[in-house]
Amino acid sequence: MNQYEFSVPCLFGLEGIAGDELRRLDIPNVRVENGRVLFSGGMRELAKANVCLRTGERVLLILADFPAKTFEELFQGVYRTNLEDFIPRDGSFPVKGHCLNSQLMSVPDCQAIVKKAVSKRLGETYGVSWLPETGAKYQLQFSIMNDRVQLYLDTTGPGLHKRGYRAMGNDAPLRETLAAAMVQLTHYRGREFLWDPFCGSGTIPIEAALIARNIAPGARRRFAAEAFAWSDGQIWQDVRTEAKDREFHGSYQILGSDNDPKCVSLSMANARKAGVGDVIRFADGDATKMDLPAQSGILICNPPYGQRMLEQQSAQRLYGALGRHLKYADGWKKFIITSEPEFEHYFGCRATKKRKLYNGMIKCEYYMYTDNSRKKPPVKKG
Repeated sequence: MNQYEFSVPCLFGLEGIAGDELRRLDIPNVRVENGRVLFSGGMRELAKANVCLRTGERVLLILADFPAKTFEELFQGVYRTNLEDFIPRDGSFPVKGHCLNSQLMSVPDCQAIVKKAVSKRLGETYGVSWLPETGAKYQLQFSIMNDRVQLYLDTTGPGLHKRGYRAMGNDAPLRETLAAAMVQLTHYRGREFLWDPFCGSGTIPIEAALIARNIAPGARRRFAAEAFAWSDGQIWQDVRTEAKDREFHGSYQILGSDNDPKCVSLSMANARKAGVGDVIRFADGDATKMDLPAQSGILICNPPYGQRMLEQQSAQRLYGALGRHLKYADGWKKFIITSEPEFEHYFGCRATKKRKLYNGMIKCEYYMYTDNSRKKPPVKKG
């Protein structure tokens, strides 16, 4: 495979973290942009990014980049692309995409134009009037932003956040990529005690265990590109073997607790599926009442937000009770994500640092308490 350009879309706020991950994987020419990270490479880099990246959403191979303000310009730009280098005669090539701030804003119409252009190009190349599309899936995506088109081939399939260990979640599961980023922002390396007192389906403790043991998040799943006609299976095998060789085998102190026994049982099952069931301890417990599990450590959690008024008031009371309970837990660094704009007021202490993150479409702040000196909370607005 030749050298190509790749795009890794990310949840907003995670771009820099994903960029650092790619650099640590020795992937060349990494560039961080809003909402995505770009890099250069071939099949080996494609495989490494899919298997080892914790905080990106998927790996897209950039097929074309051109301006288009009309359907004709869109058609011609796609038609001029060397699609036969990637899609075989029997390949299935569904199309999806999005448009933003452009002359072309109808996604269904743009889908139809792209599909038509791809069909014409491949039909003429293979000398057929009808393409069977009975083979492997080659998912095409397009992005039209500010009248500029990028055409992609999705090499991942189901998103990278789908590690394979969470067949079921609780009512408000945290995306695995976001949980991994939250753990990385604590600089956790497996040495400290780590506790999630609102563990839900166990995502944060599981991602922490995967990071502590340096287990590649994609080691237990398959990717769309592995079925491509031009894919080199030996490279994928080598990447997985190398990732396995980098794993650590030590003893770690990771606790997940929740006041719902069903969540605790679910977390235990998910941890076993992830291969870290022997690394994490799960327990029933009320975060606002239970004894601290150690003298010091890292507390990291995703407590209920409360998106409706009554739920919001309940969440605010919970933040207050949690803050009072942890008031003198000076040996603990605390990392809490929430969409509540007055969290510091209810928690009773101003954070050392805040970072804007998105939990799906919900705008949140990640409150980091790393300075043990008590800082007065801001006065509640209004």
